[in-house]
Amino acid sequence: MMDLWKTDPEFMERYEHFAETEVVNEEGQTLPEDTRYMAILATLIGCQGVDMYRTILPKALEAITPVMVKEIVYQSVDYLGIGRVLPFLAVTNEILTERGIKLPLEGQATTTFEDRLEKGIQAQVDIFGDGMREAWKAGHINRWLAANCFGDYYTRKGLTLAQREMITFCFLAAQGGCEPQLTAHAKGNMNLGNNKAFLIRVVSQCLPYIGYPRSLNAAACINKAAEEMESV
Repeated sequence: MMDLWKTDPEFMERYEHFAETEVVNEEGQTLPEDTRYMAILATLIGCQGVDMYRTILPKALEAITPVMVKEIVYQSVDYLGIGRVLPFLAVTNEILTERGIKLPLEGQATTTFEDRLEKGIQAQVDIFGDGMREAWKAGHINRWLAANCFGDYYTRKGLTLAQREMITFCFLAAQGGCEPQLTAHAKGNMNLGNNKAFLIRVVSQCLPYIGYPRSLNAAACINKAAEEMESV
């Protein structure tokens, strides 16, 4: 980003003021540093912003731990696929190694291949309600969703369940085209205490990295989720 100050100074003056001063300090839209950086890293993975991810990660490591970063990357595979996540894992390993952090990090898994489905179902129930208890029976993809996405990843240590739902919201918002899932996960966030105002703050802090259309779509999904929950 520093070379852009030489080649594009007017752009950088406006961009940095907006992204690093105006947005960060907007009254009523601020987030704790650790939460803000978790959201931004998840958003950059979601929008495939690997160059910006490389720029932001060293700053993020001042606020969050290497384990938290790795958990964000690992969980993103279920929402973007390894084809899109592999470059981010490579950059993460590169930067952690440069900082003298020995890899692999301490393991965070809490399930086995024998109990991952059971514990994944429970995680779905904890987030979305008891109606999810039988959802895995709808087909093999639903079973994979429960066992792999929730059983393999949501049950891991390193992030709380509420933090995991927040980064999932960011993966989906940043991709675009996932509005039904985004609305569902907005509800999941709210069930875990990440209320409407909090999610709007998350979108606000991530807006410089995904632009206005996807941010406005995310805000609309938040509002829709809140309205539907209030009407129940």
